[in-house]
Amino acid sequence: MMKPVKVAVVGVGYLGQFHAEKYAALPGAELVAVVDTDGVRADEVAGKVGTRALTDYRALPDDVEAVSIVVPTQYHHATARYFLARGVHVLLEKPITTTLEEADDLIRTAAEHKAVLQVGHLERFNPVIEGLESYLTQPGFIESVRIAPFKPRGTDVNVVLDLMIHDIDIIQYLVKSPVKEINSIGAPVFTDEEDIANARITFENGCVANVTASRISLKSERRMRVFQPDSYITVDFQNKKAAIFRKGRGEMMPGIPAIAMEEKAFEPGDALLAEIGDFLDCIRSGRTPRVTGEDGRMALETALKINNKM
Repeated sequence: MMKPVKVAVVGVGYLGQFHAEKYAALPGAELVAVVDTDGVRADEVAGKVGTRALTDYRALPDDVEAVSIVVPTQYHHATARYFLARGVHVLLEKPITTTLEEADDLIRTAAEHKAVLQVGHLERFNPVIEGLESYLTQPGFIESVRIAPFKPRGTDVNVVLDLMIHDIDIIQYLVKSPVKEINSIGAPVFTDEEDIANARITFENGCVANVTASRISLKSERRMRVFQPDSYITVDFQNKKAAIFRKGRGEMMPGIPAIAMEEKAFEPGDALLAEIGDFLDCIRSGRTPRVTGEDGRMALETALKINNKM
């Protein structure tokens, strides 16, 4: 039996707590500590998952092999660099950093010290994306909508870096072509940053993506529509459903082809558990993470271009 990886979670707010719970439940991990500058919060989460609480990540024992970093974006670079420079593997929540220079530094530091750097673009582990990958072959036009009710957490960045970046990552992963042109618009509503935004991204291969994100809606919705030469695919990330429309046999009326529809439903799954499982497997096997530092940098670069255009 393989020895468990000794891990810690740095930042145990709303999302960080879930990281801690997953590690505590996995036989392949030994959660040695949780860290938060709020000592009361650190003690609370540590008590729930049965581990030690710390208020300073620099106090972690030297034998920690890996960390999840779930702190505000402005602290991503300094915190991740501290660990990567010591050869500690890092799962870093998105966005990777606040600037491309910081992202490049983390990627370089990870390579120099042979440490895994995985970025937390969680939707890559959504069962819908995994199940539809073979169908999504030649996107020509993509429309995505990601809306959510307002929550105070995450407002250290605007809606592009908070929510839209998920879809930016998915779209760039599917299109596999450099960005040619971006047009965007956004507006602040409840915060000093943009709370709603729309971007039109044109890729070198001709694909166009129209991307909308809002964090001031009355409901949550995460949908994407993909148009290809031979099909039209609708994706509901939230309810784990999809439909594929293709030309069928015969005609529905003269000159109009019949449409064949295939519906798919996917098991709910646990995307965060899958992400953390992938991280641990990369540490053991030495393989490349599904979402690399370079992937995180590419999504950040497009997000920053969208912000600049606004």
